[in-house]
This record gives sequence, C-alpha cells and structure tokens, in this order.
Amino acid sequence: MLKGRILVVDHDGTHVLKFLGDVRLTLCPALDQYLDNIFNSRHFKTILIDLTDTQGIDSTSLGMLAKMSIRMKKQMGFVPTLVSVNDNITRVLLSMGFDKVFVLVKQLDEDLEPMQELAEGDFSDLSVQQKVLEAHRTLMGMNQKNHQEFKNLVDVLESQCVI
Repeated sequence: MLKGRILVVDHDGTHVLKFLGDVRLTLCPALDQYLDNIFNSRHFKTILIDLTDTQGIDSTSLGMLAKMSIRMKKQMGFVPTLVSVNDNITRVLLSMGFDKVFVLVKQLDEDLEPMQELAEGDFSDLSVQQKVLEAHRTLMGMNQKNHQEFKNLVDVLESQCVI
C-alpha cells in the first residue's frame, strides 16, 4: 500500500480533503489542526471528503472524520459529504454508522483536485496519543456497537495518556 497522504484545497469555502493511499494516525494531528482552522474561517461553507484513492484508513483517522462531521452538524446544521468507491472501505463506514453522520456517495459530481498536501508535522507523542484517544472516544459515542468495539482500547489509552 502507498503511504498515506491528505491533499486539501478551498474552492470558495468548500474544502475538499482527498485521502490517498493508506491513511494512518500520524496524519491526525495535522488534520485536526487544519480542520480547526477551516471551522474558524468566516468563508467556510462545507467539507467534501474524497476517499476515491484511499487504499486503507485506520480507526483513528475515521474517528477524526466522525468528530469533524459532528462538529459541522453542530456549527452548520448539516453534515458533510464523503465519497467512497472502495467497497471494503464503504462496508467499514456503514458498519460504524458513518451513514448517520455523512452523506455517503459513490462518485463526485465534478472533478475538484486538491493541491496542497498536509504535512505530518512535528507533533509530540503525547499530542498524537491525545488525538488517538479523542478519535476513539468519538467513534464510541456514535452508537452502541462502536462503544462495545472500542471500549477496551479507550480504557487502555486513558490509562496510558496523561491529559
């Protein structure tokens, strides 16, 4: 699998995030920082998550996406769109309840190519651990199945993470 990358672009307040390759937790602090910045922008309208070139995505990255969607629903009153063409990824998204927090589609209406790559950044181990814990707490809160699935992991992370 190709190393994960996230490309981003702002098209007049519509922020497109394109996940490429195998997206893992190492990108989550930079992703969270980027999302904070766009949510605080006065020109922010919506977010489109493009997973069409995603080969794999870990639960931490999924948790960050869920957190973003929940925040957008609270702030804007609607949920973002997520594009997935990979049946395995779509199956995971549906099994975790992402159809409740995203508009899931199988294709883009237009070709919006993100241009800027989010850098992994130089985040401390503690910062990464906190993002992992936060992401899994978000997943747990989505539904009972996720709660059971991630409870033990969150318990372990909480015992290891000094927040």
